[in-house]
Amino acid sequence: MGMPSLNVSFTDEELEDVRAAATAEGKSLKQYLHDLGVREMARKRFVAGAAERYESLRGEFDEAFPDEVPAAGRRTGANAA
Repeated sequence: MGMPSLNVSFTDEELEDVRAAATAEGKSLKQYLHDLGVREMARKRFVAGAAERYESLRGEFDEAFPDEVPAAGRRTGANAA
């Protein structure tokens, strides 16, 4: 059984640019487009993980460096810890 595939439409100019990018990386057009999609999925997972980690450490950082907390994020009055 073969792997699933799909057809992707490009304008002539887009296709020329994509072919040039594939050639620059020493890849076939098919391999370049495959790798591009896989890299983008990995990038999104990395960014989501980094943002999650940042949020998990944000309170600790804010406590350690209160002068670095943006004014909109400062807790004051009844909202202060």
